[in-house]
Amino acid sequence: MPVEEFDFSNGAPEAIRSRLALALDVDDIVTARRIAHLLKPWFGVAKVGLELFSAAGPEAIEAMIGEDFAVFADLKLLDIPTTVNKAARVMGSLGVSYLTVHTRAGVDHLRAGVEGVADGASAAGFPAPTCLGITVLTSEQADLHALEQRVGVVLDAQCGGLVCSASDLVTVRALAPHLITVVPGIRPAGVGVDDQARPATPSEAVGSGADVLVIGRAVTHADDPVAAAISIATEVAGALS
Repeated sequence: MPVEEFDFSNGAPEAIRSRLALALDVDDIVTARRIAHLLKPWFGVAKVGLELFSAAGPEAIEAMIGEDFAVFADLKLLDIPTTVNKAARVMGSLGVSYLTVHTRAGVDHLRAGVEGVADGASAAGFPAPTCLGITVLTSEQADLHALEQRVGVVLDAQCGGLVCSASDLVTVRALAPHLITVVPGIRPAGVGVDDQARPATPSEAVGSGADVLVIGRAVTHADDPVAAAISIATEVAGALS
């Protein structure tokens, strides 16, 4: 279907919303709630990162679940395995759908996160979440050797998915075709790249095999956030059609 035939003015279908994660990179829960409520018709996932979690703690996760979002807890856990396991267990017990853990410390650390978040969710009666291994950040320059090594860690730890740049997706898909891929650094054409060294447009990321796109300032800092959300949802739908 041609892009111009999509009408997402009142919201996008679940098949599109589930692929779009709204990055709530703010330090105030009231602001986060306002943004999330405004853009919920086009985004099915809410990303709670270190900034918002530091400001509001578990309340931030509970608030987004209360708004019917799947929550992406982007905490990038990196510590000794016991600490990672215990922290991940808490996140699982809160009902997160995704949790990020760094791969750079190795398999034992990542596996601790995989097991912890799963145990926490199971004990609280929530569906099994997906632990995401952080590979090479989109704010960093490409490093093929590091990428391949970290994808190997993800596979050895039996992690359900990973975070990578759109430019790394060809390599990731060749090494781990079954994993869920979450891609930050998404910038529609004409939008500034900010601190992203390797940005991509929504259609480029989807065309390369991204499962979930993380969208932040391109929408939240737009003059018209709703119009920006509609445009991105429409672009994603066109890339999938």
